[in-house]
Amino acid sequence: MSRKIPVIILLLFCLTLFLSCTSEQQESDKVVIEVWYHTGRPEEKAVFEDQVSRFNRSQNKVRVALTLIPEGDYNTQVMAAAAGGSLPDLLDVDGPYMAGYAWNGHLRPIDDLLPEPVKQDLLPSIIAQGSYKERLYAVGTFDSGLGLYANREKLAAVAARIPQKPEEAWSIDEFERILADLSRQDDDGQVLDIRLDYRGEWQTYAFAPILQSAGGDLIDRRTYGASSGILNGPESVAGLQHLSKWLKNGYIDPNIDTAGFTGGKVALSWCGHWEYHRYRKALSDKLLVLPLPDFGRGSKTGMGSWCWAVTSKTQHPREAMQFLLFLLRPAELLAMSEANGAVPATMQAISRSSLYGPGGPLHLFVLQLQQNAVPRPQTPGYPVITSAFQQAFQDIRNGADVKTSLDRAVEVIDQDIQDNEGYGF
Repeated sequence: MSRKIPVIILLLFCLTLFLSCTSEQQESDKVVIEVWYHTGRPEEKAVFEDQVSRFNRSQNKVRVALTLIPEGDYNTQVMAAAAGGSLPDLLDVDGPYMAGYAWNGHLRPIDDLLPEPVKQDLLPSIIAQGSYKERLYAVGTFDSGLGLYANREKLAAVAARIPQKPEEAWSIDEFERILADLSRQDDDGQVLDIRLDYRGEWQTYAFAPILQSAGGDLIDRRTYGASSGILNGPESVAGLQHLSKWLKNGYIDPNIDTAGFTGGKVALSWCGHWEYHRYRKALSDKLLVLPLPDFGRGSKTGMGSWCWAVTSKTQHPREAMQFLLFLLRPAELLAMSEANGAVPATMQAISRSSLYGPGGPLHLFVLQLQQNAVPRPQTPGYPVITSAFQQAFQDIRNGADVKTSLDRAVEVIDQDIQDNEGYGF
């Protein structure tokens, strides 16, 4: 017996070595795709890292090599990598800025990679966000929602009608009557929170829908060649004059401590899907989710979020798409939606969502993304457009004339378009 023990040990050693070599061989046979991901909310990061791990374990042909980049440095690092020819195979980009990457030749169209059944299941807003010059360059796994949160008791006190669908939205006249009625019953008259504590892109995302609902826009979308006559046209001016009036009438909550709405003092909050859970916790059954008011051409809503794009550098586009298709499975979409509260990207996933499915408290956001969502302008000039509009918004907030503020924004935008020879449109 004593002589057999070394033999058994030797056999076990050989078996272990064989299995180790086989495992190493399988790993070396896998196609490695480099994936870059911005690290925003910790909950999103945790879910995504888990998704990468499970994808890598789920099959033996592709391995995702993940690089996490802080959100504040993300665009800078992507552009530096593009200039140096070292982009990854797959990266996530903020939807409104995708056109700039595509225009510069950094992205590969994915029309030929995305299966038609998957494409047909996507929200139309996801397709709109990822498209540039009639080609699909990116697909998001979630979208965003914008609307009016309301305190049911305060609306009941002024006998306000409760719109439940986009087509039932308050007209601008009805909305302003409600604001006046609410203000008369309020100690300081401040009854509308428009999240003045937010800065930057929020201002374009949240208030460009006013222009579009009034019949205006940020730019001429037929040609993308000019903003003049559109952003400073009579429709856009009229839309933002309503906002200016709300400010001058004292209806707007300055939102110094962000507690006006959650504390039950402010009746309405113009905000996005990301505040639902906090608002629900504060107001319970008193919380309502309503469409934005109709300024004349139907209620409109902001949309768009981060999305996935295959780079032009990749040698493995189909393997990159294999990972993206994994992320688009209903269970994966719902896992991310659970983490960040956003609208899942496909109708299959939405149908299984307690928040966004039919009868869910946020189903309005799905209806809006299907019916009346407007993507931010899909042009490489968007960074200048949004910067100029944000400055105009700040000026209007501080009491400046609406037309004069929009005229200044138009000068900046149109000069940029001219300097860049129309961005190829």
